[in-house]
Amino acid sequence: MPGTVKNALIWVFGALGGILWGYDTGVISGAMLFLKEDIALTPLLEGLVVSGLLVGAMLGAGLSGRLSDSWGRRRLILVASGVFILGTLGAACATGAAMLIAFRFVIGVGVGIASVVVPLYLTELAPKHLRGGLTSLMQLLVTVGIFVAYVTDYLLADSGAWRWMIGLGVVPAAVLALGIVTQPESPRWLVSKGRGGQAREVLTRLRGDAVAAGEELAEIERTERAERGASEPLSVRRLLSPQLRPVFAVGMLLVFFQNFVGINTIIYYAPTLLTDIGFGSGGAILANVGIGLLNMLMTLPAMRLIDRLGRKPLLRVGALGMCAAMVVLAVTNLSGLGYGPLLSALTLLGIALYIASFAVSWGPVQWVMLPELFPMRIRAAAVSLCVLFNWLFNMVVALVFPSLLHAWGAGINFCFFAGTTLLAFLFVQRLLPETKGRSLEEIETELLRDGVDRRPGGRSTRYRQGPTPPTDLEVPHECVPGPPDRAARCRARRHRLLRRRRLRRGGAGIRRPAVLGRAGGAGPGR
Repeated sequence: MPGTVKNALIWVFGALGGILWGYDTGVISGAMLFLKEDIALTPLLEGLVVSGLLVGAMLGAGLSGRLSDSWGRRRLILVASGVFILGTLGAACATGAAMLIAFRFVIGVGVGIASVVVPLYLTELAPKHLRGGLTSLMQLLVTVGIFVAYVTDYLLADSGAWRWMIGLGVVPAAVLALGIVTQPESPRWLVSKGRGGQAREVLTRLRGDAVAAGEELAEIERTERAERGASEPLSVRRLLSPQLRPVFAVGMLLVFFQNFVGINTIIYYAPTLLTDIGFGSGGAILANVGIGLLNMLMTLPAMRLIDRLGRKPLLRVGALGMCAAMVVLAVTNLSGLGYGPLLSALTLLGIALYIASFAVSWGPVQWVMLPELFPMRIRAAAVSLCVLFNWLFNMVVALVFPSLLHAWGAGINFCFFAGTTLLAFLFVQRLLPETKGRSLEEIETELLRDGVDRRPGGRSTRYRQGPTPPTDLEVPHECVPGPPDRAARCRARRHRLLRRRRLRRGGAGIRRPAVLGRAGGAGPGR
């Protein structure tokens, strides 16, 4: 089998968990219109049916960090596929609300595991110049899964066969289980377990060049040795330490805004929103198919642009587009327009603009950036914790939206999401670092040890910006950015030299390095 085909199979089977995630997330929106005929649901129970999956996803995400470190990335993806099969069959056979919610919870455990370990697996296998596009493959397959779910809902709408709508999710789960068995383990995980020989074989197979594979393996091993020397169990105290606090805050805000910009109200409840403005059940599900197709197609340019333009430009454009869409939807719903073509057209226009803006930006970028932000020794556990909160935020929106829609109407809710999308834009503009084009080891060294310039397009920097930055004569040449294990020694020597020269010059014109993590941010070092 040609090497390119082998590589393609790695990405496809690795990211196939995204199809399962998307299918089980999207299928409930159409099935909800018909299962009410067999199972009585109040607005609260309707929210619980949707959010049951999200509670399970929280548990799966919380467990997956330690499990992926002990079992390996590939083995845990196999376990997730088995959980998908069990939960899907149980939900399809549910006879009451409690049973349906319980098995939606089981499906959610599989979704939570996949949401952590699949991006981690792809990030650790991808070369740095293609990492964004290959990791965002998962997001593309999430949208493929959502689209397939919407098409399935539409094809089965005339018969109202909601059990088949849910049960067909077994098919991609079985394909994933069979396919992932044939794929390699993450080379970074193999190195962490002292299996360097196997890691070299995997890298050689992936890169097609033994020399390049050896260089990458050497970089991974250097980072692993440095991390092992300073390793400690992940704890809240560790995450809130001066070194990690800024990065952890960025990761948490990233997952917060991805959920509170309102995407889940569209994915889960679009048919409900459309029937409220006069669409029939069949028409609402057909419109939902169009929404799913647009979501999938707009993810394709994101995969290409994420490594060309960078993460931040996409997030900024996406936030502004979503804000404009929510304003359109809010004005349309609050203006008092009666049922008719104008109301339907404006609503569909707002939803389409929103979906396109999200799919090209916030949809794929979060899953690319989360594994990039954290150091290797805590990457799996930290990403797991962030994804756990991702599902918590997701659950809150999904649980309360039906009740808020019933109490206040759609217009007020859209106004709220217009405000959160604007805040998301400000977060990207002011706080989020750019990670495009750097290896994971470079990002760790620069982001955590050297500091970060948070201005638009900013790169890492050791020093505060000022009119007269230190010259080469003021800083020892050997203390320019180098291997991470020399950082502390270089800083100490630099401080001594600067102190001596300050005394000779009377203290004028010398600034001390700004290091990320000192005094809780990129402020003057003490």
